[in-house]
Amino acid sequence: MGLVVQKYGGSSVADADGIKRVAKRIVEAKKNGHQVVVVVSAMGDTTDELIDLASQVSPVASGREMDMLLTAGERISMSLLAMAVKALGHEAQSFTGSQAGVITDSVHNKARIIDVTPGRIQSSVDEGNIAIVAGFQGVSQDKKDITTLGRGGSDTTAVALAAALNAEVCEIYTDVDGVFTADPRVVKKARKIDWISFEDMLELASSGSKVLLHRCVEYARRYNIPIHVRSSFSGLQGTWVSNEPLGAKPVEQAIISGVAHDTSEAKITVVGVPDKPGEAATIFRAIADTGINIDMIVQNVSAAATGLTDISFTLPTSEGSRAIEALEKHRDTIGFDSLRYDDQIAKISLVGAGMKTNPGVTATFFEALSDAGVNIELISTSEIRISVVTREDDVAQAVRAVHSAFGLDSESDEAVVYGGTGR
Repeated sequence: MGLVVQKYGGSSVADADGIKRVAKRIVEAKKNGHQVVVVVSAMGDTTDELIDLASQVSPVASGREMDMLLTAGERISMSLLAMAVKALGHEAQSFTGSQAGVITDSVHNKARIIDVTPGRIQSSVDEGNIAIVAGFQGVSQDKKDITTLGRGGSDTTAVALAAALNAEVCEIYTDVDGVFTADPRVVKKARKIDWISFEDMLELASSGSKVLLHRCVEYARRYNIPIHVRSSFSGLQGTWVSNEPLGAKPVEQAIISGVAHDTSEAKITVVGVPDKPGEAATIFRAIADTGINIDMIVQNVSAAATGLTDISFTLPTSEGSRAIEALEKHRDTIGFDSLRYDDQIAKISLVGAGMKTNPGVTATFFEALSDAGVNIELISTSEIRISVVTREDDVAQAVRAVHSAFGLDSESDEAVVYGGTGR
């Protein structure tokens, strides 16, 4: 049997009972003949609680010290889990991200992995140990400072280690039974997907699906590492994410894979922009120079009488104030009239590789939103995705309407969310 990398999220190790339950599952994989490497997140809401504590101590903490603080959560989890495994009669060794050889760039709070040199991990499992690694963290290549990878960083750690160790599979354990056609917290009749391609999963992840983060799926696709998303609270098969269904002949993909939503974005409208070459470039260069990622962009048709137009775009709400500040600095250069900021929006996305060869998908999507009384503010499309921006208050109703319109509702048991606060 080959090497397996398992990752357990915060809800799976939220308390002592959860840690002992996870330890039993890890030992079971070891007894089945696998070499086992485990990546673990901080317990429950530990990371959020540390962020809250830091904000009480200092409203503007340095990135370096925040990384030193936040990595403590995963170190607590890894050591407690190693103790629980040893209590079951198996040898385990815990490692921080830097000890595991996770090397990153120097950007604090959202570092990117440059390389993984897992020599100590490989030696540990070769000696018969279960290696337990703190997720979400690494060490910068130049300054040797501790860094964190941002939200979803533990998933990325797991996939990166799986690639470096030539693992058979990366198992992502969470508080739901797999990837669903919609968030089961919003759509109770959401249906579990048995297999989904990297391409569709990337679109769902980038559109707000929280089961897997975009960076994790992107890394897995690049190194062709199959991901098995499953629950640590049940023994059920989960969702396989890979190039093609494992152990089966390739099949034609479903027209629609799922519906995703995201309430973490805001919209900025630059009002009264001169409609001439170079204006949009200046606007988005100012945003890019601050390191902010833009999602959707829409430019209105310019008014003939004034020669002015409006440009709207969406971005993470957490980056809103920095974007406004950056644009205000370039007001004279750009020549716009004003800025409008709106953080009460939501994005709803329909994803499916089959939609590019099936006419009528777009019409059905917009008809469903219309019938639900949901107004659309922005529209963005790709070959396998349609995204719209609506009011945040309409998101649940919109997701349910679209999910039903495409026949995605399950006829059997409702989706189960086993744990987690959703924070």
